Amino acid sequence: MRIKHECGIALIRLLKPLSHYKEKYGTELYGLNKLYQIMVKELNRGQDGAGIGCVNVRPEGHSEFFIEKALGYGAIDDIFTRVRADISATRDSEGGATPFLGNIYMGHLRYSTTGRSGIDYVHPFLRDTGNSASRLLLCGNFNMTNADELIASQSDPHARPEVNSDTTAILSQLGKMIESLESCGDATRDVELLLKSTANTWDGGFAMCGITGRGDTFVIRDSHGIRPAFYYHNDEILVIASERPVIMTAMGIDFEDVHEVPTGSAVIVDPDGNISVRRILPALENARCAFEHIYFSRSNDPVIYRERKLLGRALAPRVARAINRDWEHTIFTFVPDTAETAFLGMMDELGAILNRDKLSQMSRLDRHSPAYWQQVEHVLSQRLHTEKIVVKDLKKRIFITQDDIRGEVASHAFDVTYGQVNAGVDTLVVIDDSIVRGTTLKQTILRILDRLHPRRIVFISTSPQVRYPDFYGIDMSRLAEFTAFNAAIGLLHDHKMDNVIDDVYRRCKLAIDHGVDPFTNHVKGIYAPIGGYDLSDRIAALVKDDNIQAELKIIFQSVDALHAAVPGNTGDWYFTGNYPTPGGVKLVNKAFINWYEGRTDARS
Repeated sequence: MRIKHECGIALIRLLKPLSHYKEKYGTELYGLNKLYQIMVKELNRGQDGAGIGCVNVRPEGHSEFFIEKALGYGAIDDIFTRVRADISATRDSEGGATPFLGNIYMGHLRYSTTGRSGIDYVHPFLRDTGNSASRLLLCGNFNMTNADELIASQSDPHARPEVNSDTTAILSQLGKMIESLESCGDATRDVELLLKSTANTWDGGFAMCGITGRGDTFVIRDSHGIRPAFYYHNDEILVIASERPVIMTAMGIDFEDVHEVPTGSAVIVDPDGNISVRRILPALENARCAFEHIYFSRSNDPVIYRERKLLGRALAPRVARAINRDWEHTIFTFVPDTAETAFLGMMDELGAILNRDKLSQMSRLDRHSPAYWQQVEHVLSQRLHTEKIVVKDLKKRIFITQDDIRGEVASHAFDVTYGQVNAGVDTLVVIDDSIVRGTTLKQTILRILDRLHPRRIVFISTSPQVRYPDFYGIDMSRLAEFTAFNAAIGLLHDHKMDNVIDDVYRRCKLAIDHGVDPFTNHVKGIYAPIGGYDLSDRIAALVKDDNIQAELKIIFQSVDALHAAVPGNTGDWYFTGNYPTPGGVKLVNKAFINWYEGRTDARS
């Protein structure tokens, strides 16, 4: 099956009448304006489509629902331009309910990463039974690893869009439970019971927002904390978003004012505006996604900023060895802009290493030599040479661009600054967030760097080797896409160890078809006989084509250094294969079967 990636969520719940905001802030659109600010700040999480929903809660459950969606990089502005025009037109006509003027707002940003694109796949989704009280509006940042089972168990004409997806299945599941609870009277208001009756069937990573026709509002997070969610409230407003700093900026508040939604819990607001945090699922082992802090989340979060600098610092000693401490003939740079913070950390530590080198050199100088002060001046003049060499022209994440256009996009996404490299002399040290597929590195970055004719390129990844698929939200589900996996298979072939590949396939088949050792990631067996440095060298050989003249060395972060730098986000299945849920283990074994059997178009 194809798994989608829903990336960013936002939710606004106004806690006072609209007249309060009109009087205090000069507009009844206070909530809509806050939603716009948050979604713009979260644009890094989804650039292929966006959607918003608004619910105007009325007495007796007669709420009004409004939805607007758009595709493309400019989707947010398209949506809010149309919505504001609709509001103005309705007010001018002085008739009917004003669209998108309500007390609950929901927003969603989406990346289309599997070819399943189009407006039908953009959140939020509405389940409409014709009964306003049992309506449900849903959006989320999630993938369910048991999506096939969820889809098979649900058939619901009231769920839209009419596509087979985990989102539609969950919308149906929750909606039917609302109807069941509604038959019991006021029990329908018990969102805690609603979520406890359904969420225990979900296997995956999720941060999900919902609004019912009666005005109940909730956000629920998975037991491992795989997908992020944060919230803030005062007596006027509740704000929920995928990242902490967007709330801080939009609301003008401090770090301590924004809270993480506890794992396995839900933030719930009843129709009267009462807020509570309820335990829905057990809080299990921390598996907060490490990639969030390596790459996805904005680095203006003080925690993430500090951690990314630590990731860069951890790599500095290996970089110093790789360039043989030849500071004079080395230029340091980064790509893309999201790697800049790690670059700063690396340069801080390299500066400390250089200072120690200077002290060592000074200690060996002859104080009685006539040239002593000239030698001192030469030692002190040594510096780290940094330049902005690589320029990203497209504001788009390349490794999660659709498969059929990724190569074309990558080939035009970057350019270089000319005239800074001494041809045939200088080494270029380039730091990046990660190397996943290697497409951008091979098709663009190395080619444009080689135009500068460096003697050597040292390419650095702040993340470890990405060896395993993700099934919880960042859609990388086919093993053949991973340069680390292809490198490992190549090494096994070279060393006449094809029996290892066959044995892993046999074990995966037994796990999937016969339930033998089903909770073991058997794909780990592919990497077991291979050393990490050998794998790095093979990756370098794969991404360097025959036209690249410069020498190439690739340095990856170690898993231990990752954990030391990012202690709060221990979800490292991309690198270790340690999936936090049974569904993840099942899908990685299925992914290997698909690869072995040549089903290149199949996703787990």
